[in-house]
Amino acid sequence: MLAASYTDTIVALSTPPGVGALAVVRLSGPEAVSIVQALFSKKNLSAQPGHTLHYGTLREPGTAQILDEVVVALYRGPRSYTREDVVEISGHGSDFIVRQVLAALLRQGARLAEAGEFTKRAFLNGALDLAQAEAVADLIAADSALSHQVALNQLRGGFSDELRGLRARLITFASLLELELDFGEEDVEFADRTGLARLLAEVTGVVQGLLRSFELGNVIKNGITTVIAGRPNAGKSTLLNALLREERAIVSAIPGTTRDFIEDEVSIDGLRFRFVDTAGLRDNPADEVEAIGVRRTRERIGQAALLLYLFDLTELTPSEVQADIAELTAALPKLPVLAVGNKRDLAAQLSVSDYQLATSHGEQAQALPVVFIAASQREGLDELQTALLAQVRGAGLATTGTATIVTNVRHARALERAAEHLAAVRQGLNEGRGTELLAADLRHTLGALGEITGEISSDDLLTSIFTQFCIGK
Repeated sequence: MLAASYTDTIVALSTPPGVGALAVVRLSGPEAVSIVQALFSKKNLSAQPGHTLHYGTLREPGTAQILDEVVVALYRGPRSYTREDVVEISGHGSDFIVRQVLAALLRQGARLAEAGEFTKRAFLNGALDLAQAEAVADLIAADSALSHQVALNQLRGGFSDELRGLRARLITFASLLELELDFGEEDVEFADRTGLARLLAEVTGVVQGLLRSFELGNVIKNGITTVIAGRPNAGKSTLLNALLREERAIVSAIPGTTRDFIEDEVSIDGLRFRFVDTAGLRDNPADEVEAIGVRRTRERIGQAALLLYLFDLTELTPSEVQADIAELTAALPKLPVLAVGNKRDLAAQLSVSDYQLATSHGEQAQALPVVFIAASQREGLDELQTALLAQVRGAGLATTGTATIVTNVRHARALERAAEHLAAVRQGLNEGRGTELLAADLRHTLGALGEITGEISSDDLLTSIFTQFCIGK
């Protein structure tokens, strides 16, 4: 099935469907140029070089009916995205026109592309490895500066190059171990065990570092979930509206107005924050619905990457704020917390020293940052955003560097398997296990790393990955 479809010429709309200024229809395959030529007037495309643009009209063959005025971009394989001949037709963005053009191209022998088939062909033809191919989807979906930067670094091969370097060094030792197996009766050692132990320790450190980066990568890819929690009437909904610069949440002086959580996203200095406005926390909810909202608030805090505890400066003392935060984070000692005092415009003259709060991270108490705002007046929001960024970066949940960051769950699972097999090889060395066992565990390590870049893959894996792409990519 793969070989048959691989020789077809495929076609798809590569721009979003719907009315727009332009629509781009893309073809790839051995007959891409001749299929378009059957509809294209003005110029003989087969005689034109690659990386050129050509203006003309598309017509139904054998008729004078004009389908559209277009610009045709011609890319000759292997200097194209798929390493096949690729033709991109830029026409007017009308659903009707697109349907007419696609139908005409299908009648000439093209077939509709499957989801992600253009990128799949780029992978199969060696233009991209599997990690780079997955980065294409991440780049399309990027909605913040950091997610764009991470996806672009992966697309350019930064992650793949690092993995290939690790595998190349491990393969050298693996080949020596395999050679020992060929001379098993002569009891010789070609692989230096001391050098192998040093390499395994180094590779293990790199793999563990990549695994640790997955938490950061997940945050960059999905946004920093920031739960706004506090007592009723602290101003949580007002703060959410202020951060979003729109009236997203209902604001009322009646306690318990927010019964369920409301969430939306804001980009701050290239980081995507997913703010969650929650029900006010109190011991005696007014009714069952509010009680459910309070329970969900506590559950949402347990899923947060950052807790923003909002309190009313006119109502709570520093000791009460400290007690509330301690109670909320009792089971979450590593959760970053930012305390925000609201209604500073109504409170008596404040002293920062009055709010010397602390939070416990592990066994060590740390100073808890406090910011004073007036949410209804939109005052102090710049200071709040600065404090949010400081908290996130201080907790290791963001970076502006270019170090390799793992964002893909499949990659993380493969790295976990590689770490397990590396540990088995190291244990085998320490226990003096035979060459055959060492070689087997090393092969498993290489296999796990190879799965990430696609050096080891299966049809089922490729289908799972590329069906998540849009049709025209």
